[in-house]
Amino acid sequence: MKDILLILLLQLIYVPILTLRTIFLVKGMSMYASVFGFVEALIYVFGLSLVFSGDQSTLAMVVYAVGFGVGIILGSYIESRLAIGYTTFLVNLMTKNEELINRLRQEGFGVTVYQGEGRDSARYRLDILTKRSREEELLAFIEEYEPRAFIISYEPRKFKGGFLLKAMKKQKQKQKAKADITSTK
Repeated sequence: MKDILLILLLQLIYVPILTLRTIFLVKGMSMYASVFGFVEALIYVFGLSLVFSGDQSTLAMVVYAVGFGVGIILGSYIESRLAIGYTTFLVNLMTKNEELINRLRQEGFGVTVYQGEGRDSARYRLDILTKRSREEELLAFIEEYEPRAFIISYEPRKFKGGFLLKAMKKQKQKQKAKADITSTK
């Protein structure tokens, strides 16, 4: 019974690590992916050796598969909590909602506004790049001011320059200044 519980525990560790490794690899963070890959392989080999040794191999295989399924749920949850990376939102509006645009900028979102031609009238598009950890906050603002907005989102792989990077650099400088002040006390 101890081996069965160990197999389940290993799967609950292994699969979230596999999930994170895959995400880091897709996002171009190969050093993190490599470290997670090493740990993943180690757990995988150890877990399989437990499955194929012993008298309870059929039960062990079922527990291994159940652990894998539950591990996927756990890995997805962990990834959503980490919210690694950025998202770009394209928000299409019927009118140029200055109140929404100003509110988003006040809240630290970089917003670029474009005017285009729709089928029946002018349309306005907001391009907004944000950290994934702020997606729900951004969507709440849009819903509050423009509940009928048409929204498309995607994850950019690379970007350079712009408002967001300047804001991040300023924030790092502020954090460094605070750390310097704290260390001199």
